[in-house]
Amino acid sequence: MIRGGDLRESSSNLAIEVRHLWKVFGNASPDQAIRLAQNGETRARIIEQTGQTIGVRDVSFSVAPSETFVVMGLSGSGKSTLIRCLSRLIEPTRGDVFVEGDDLLAMDDEALRNVRRGRMSMVFQHFGLFPHRKVIDNIAYGLEVQGIEKNERLARATSVLKTVGLDGWAQHFPQQLSGGMQQRVGLARALAVDPSILLFDEPFSALDPLIRHEMQDELIRLQHEMHRTIVFITHDFAEALRLGDRIAIMKDGAFDQVGTPEELVTNPATDYVREFTKDVPRAKVLRVRSAMLPLEADPTPANRARSVQTEDYIATVVAMLLSDPSEIFVKDDSGRFVGRIDREKVARLMKDDER
Repeated sequence: MIRGGDLRESSSNLAIEVRHLWKVFGNASPDQAIRLAQNGETRARIIEQTGQTIGVRDVSFSVAPSETFVVMGLSGSGKSTLIRCLSRLIEPTRGDVFVEGDDLLAMDDEALRNVRRGRMSMVFQHFGLFPHRKVIDNIAYGLEVQGIEKNERLARATSVLKTVGLDGWAQHFPQQLSGGMQQRVGLARALAVDPSILLFDEPFSALDPLIRHEMQDELIRLQHEMHRTIVFITHDFAEALRLGDRIAIMKDGAFDQVGTPEELVTNPATDYVREFTKDVPRAKVLRVRSAMLPLEADPTPANRARSVQTEDYIATVVAMLLSDPSEIFVKDDSGRFVGRIDREKVARLMKDDER
């Protein structure tokens, strides 16, 4: 393995830090393929000249604790390769990966197993449940691998089962469950080991739209309660907008743009990103804070009920204004009034959506 630069330390306040990560597939030395990529050659030309494929191309990013970081890209963009490099299911070719300040690529097999067993869990598109094990035993499997005593692991698995809404299904086998329920079991198995980091590789893409939406709701709910660090892979831009605190748009192994949903929709950096964002209803993506004016005076007691929070969507404001055009005030998470709605800004956003 070829490592990255000279620095081998990461900021300890980051959950994940990735520096100049490359993954080259092929049997020959990767140096020529990387050199061609750095000179701007396309994947097709690199394959033609070297017989090698660039899976991940000089990717750098960091994820804060409790952040949901979504990597969105079409098939072949490199997103699944990237997330497997984060757990070393695929060995990176070059670069650095730090997990909570620890150098993942410097770990020996035992240290890496400990990370996978306790600090990091992964949920795949295909549920990967053991068909001969009951639901409760599937969930407890990671704890069994850790050597946790049976009564304790079953108690912890039962608790997590309730958390994901499958109370009463412990003694069933996976084939007796719907696809959405099986994915909940996969999520429960990941949560049972109490990891600080969760890696999701297109976990909902095999589900029908209604169940997929329900699972997104479930993940949002769990994140509000459990505050895990999440890296979530998807090919669905609507899903990325719904789940992500920040989103990376990936193409040909590299990141085209990284930003909040609001930043991507209002200021796409490339034509590729613009194609994804052009039909997105802004009122359902932009937050109230983007249409907020400073508070000149506290609202009167009569007006206090007519309020929204900074993290609500503009669509909520639109619905309120359609029923009553009077002033709307804005509160922060603590319930303190911090602003008022700029109705002219909301009107401009709605006109942009109508174009």
